[in-house]
Amino acid sequence: MKLYLVPTPIGNLADITYRAVDVLRSVDLILAEDTRTSGKLLNHYGIKTPMLSYHMHNEHKISDSIVARIEGGETMALITDAGSPGISDPGFLLARKVIAANLAVESLPGATAFVPALTSSGLPSDKFVFEGFLPVKKGRQTRLKELASEKRTIIFYESPHKLLKTLEDFKTHYGADRQISISREITKMFEEHYRGTVAEAITYFTDKKPKGEFVLVLGGE
Repeated sequence: MKLYLVPTPIGNLADITYRAVDVLRSVDLILAEDTRTSGKLLNHYGIKTPMLSYHMHNEHKISDSIVARIEGGETMALITDAGSPGISDPGFLLARKVIAANLAVESLPGATAFVPALTSSGLPSDKFVFEGFLPVKKGRQTRLKELASEKRTIIFYESPHKLLKTLEDFKTHYGADRQISISREITKMFEEHYRGTVAEAITYFTDKKPKGEFVLVLGGE
């Protein structure tokens, strides 16, 4: 009668804890964002636990039935394609509903992309703000303006095809000389960290086509 939130590797399959593997083997059901992606991880570790697809497009429809099953005595683990559930991935809605039903939620520590990006950035890491993905259209400019006076280090996630647009927005709202660290493909074969000003980053990624998943660590005001 418990829900486990279990982080999974963001690239390197070795970045999973012994405890996480034990939990995934012992639960009755694994809720997976994409069963095909998670199937590769489970096969790698010989985990035979059945999976059920749980993602942003069906979580509102099936979360109540999942809570009912946990109330009925089942123990489940929620995993996403990569990283920690609830951090720019499904997890919050189900955790809230399980807690509202007075059932146990246990979150395991583990991989998430923004921590290594922050600690390797060279920018202040004692206080920071995690923004995740900026709005694509509605509310984007408003949010960028609201962050203009933020003195703490700010962390964003971004996709490769929107990277240059976001950097141009940073230049407009925060200035060309604002310090930034950009991490790409963390823990993977082509991991890369670029550090410099926003203007320098624009030049760099204009010349070198962005590929992979990015974490942007922006210096505070």
